[in-house]
Amino acid sequence: MMATLPSLFTNPPLEELLAEANQISMRHFPREILFAAPSQKHYDTGIYRNQRKEFLTMSVTGDACGLMCDHCGTKVLEGMLAAKSPTRFAEIGAQIVSQGAQGVLVSGGCLDDGSVPLDRFIDDIARLKADGLTVLVHTGIVRRSVAQGLKRAGVDQILLDIIGDNDTIRDVYHLNRTVEDYAEALSILQEEGLTAVPHVVVGLHYGEIRGEYRALELIRDYGAQQVVIVVLQPIPGTAMADVKSVPAADVGRVLAAARMMMPTMSISLGCAKPVGPEKRLMEQYAVDVGVQSIAYPLPTTVRYAEQQDYAVRYHEQCCSIL
Repeated sequence: MMATLPSLFTNPPLEELLAEANQISMRHFPREILFAAPSQKHYDTGIYRNQRKEFLTMSVTGDACGLMCDHCGTKVLEGMLAAKSPTRFAEIGAQIVSQGAQGVLVSGGCLDDGSVPLDRFIDDIARLKADGLTVLVHTGIVRRSVAQGLKRAGVDQILLDIIGDNDTIRDVYHLNRTVEDYAEALSILQEEGLTAVPHVVVGLHYGEIRGEYRALELIRDYGAQQVVIVVLQPIPGTAMADVKSVPAADVGRVLAAARMMMPTMSISLGCAKPVGPEKRLMEQYAVDVGVQSIAYPLPTTVRYAEQQDYAVRYHEQCCSIL
């Protein structure tokens, strides 16, 4: 009987997977790693300190979201600059440009169809590009008309979560959509010539591994320019506040799977990671795999990468900006 996709990565010893993934990375990428510390939060390890102004995040819905996903509950939106009208969007855009920002992520809560309501802001997004900013946009399940508008605006990257399990889409996102809808979103982005940077959330189904490998398969098959792996981070005040942290080994397996399935695609370990000892191991496994960037790394991770003969560099922008 042919092995199922998950079993290809859950059955072998983790060390074997990490070693194979590392060999693939060495064939296709220079031995260097970017450590990203976006301005959304303070980062100072004694090795590198961010300045809190270079890369900022705006929400076109403020802290409102029509889905109230169990893992977020709008808590992630609360730390973003609220730009709920085109007028306010333009004001914030002008302000961050004058303050010396180099880039911005335009995000927001979702409508009940899983999309971020970006229609009214296309011209303002184009103005950010005209002002010289690197512009990333979180779209949710993107509609073609929005994708076309963002292409005209000249945005640099489109970020969106890809979910590979229908139960997770329903139970966690409270969304009447299917895995096929996420595949179609990736297809639209490729057809419209946009740079897609899909994110896969390890442990999204209440800490369980469900559709992560299927999500990677979609990204491989439908196309993307990069992939970012993030990890469920239990947030106080959400329905998942008390969910047990995802084991680091599960994250290591997903990272290895991403490299083995997509040998030439850049991989990042993104911002969202649970605190505690498992975080150190997750980041170590990312170095072992040979990822291209890690967001907000621990000082121990920086030292580990240097010990493994990686050339390291830093910047204050999103980890997907390589």
